[in-house]
Amino acid sequence: MDNTMPVTVLQKHQRKRFNQRSQTIAYLTFSIGFLLVIAVIGTLVGEMAITTNFTQKNLLPNAAHPFGTDWLGRDMLFRTLKGLSISIFIGLFASVISAIIAAILGSAAATLGKKVDAVITWLVDLVMGIPHLLLLILISYALGRGTLGVTVAVAISHWPVLTRVIRGEILQLREENYVKIAGKLGQSKCKIAIKHMLPHVFPQFLVGLVLLFPHAILHEAALTFLGFGLPPEQPGIGIILSESMKYLSMGMWWLAIFPGLALLFTVQLFDLVGGSLRKLIDPHSAQE
Repeated sequence: MDNTMPVTVLQKHQRKRFNQRSQTIAYLTFSIGFLLVIAVIGTLVGEMAITTNFTQKNLLPNAAHPFGTDWLGRDMLFRTLKGLSISIFIGLFASVISAIIAAILGSAAATLGKKVDAVITWLVDLVMGIPHLLLLILISYALGRGTLGVTVAVAISHWPVLTRVIRGEILQLREENYVKIAGKLGQSKCKIAIKHMLPHVFPQFLVGLVLLFPHAILHEAALTFLGFGLPPEQPGIGIILSESMKYLSMGMWWLAIFPGLALLFTVQLFDLVGGSLRKLIDPHSAQE
């Protein structure tokens, strides 16, 4: 007689959620480790990324120089690691600032009345109505370009979507019975927001922050590539790709391929982490 119990739908769902959670933790652990390794290596190879050696210029990828060398004999592996670390630092800082702006504006729109909500909603629509790259260029150029210009441009242009998400979540929470009861018991709006709303909104905030990060890296690289971002003396990924364009026609493919793949890998990694977190937290997307 077979004593095996049939697997219920609930058990299947729990098993799926457990597998999803384990997968998300693995992705998150790997991505954090990747960030730390790139940050440390990028700091250590700072001088080597700009050191020229004319006896080693234009070398194909080999054992001594896995990514080859450029027209000045600079090692492309060191330049790629340094450039990636710069992009990661700028992207991380800008995405955190942008997510905080979104949290503040989204909370204010949902809790401070219809007039404040109308103003913030209009501001969100205004920013989203401007072509994103054009807005980045205008802000960076107005601030004198450079590290400050590109960081501020990325930070203050990526908050609208997350603002809408947080606003919608808080508006739904306001209709919950326990929130209404807390208000009738005399609790202040500030206490209700901190005790009853922020814990529920934090997962959405975290997912939004993780998903903002790859967008911030890409837009920093794009802005620098177009000449409105980092100065040429900083080996950012955008600078490396921009400088390599004139040498591609000469067959020096490695100058763009390896930095481009490194940027693509970083962006895809954190996009995957953000997507996994969203599926784990959002019950609707978890069924996809």
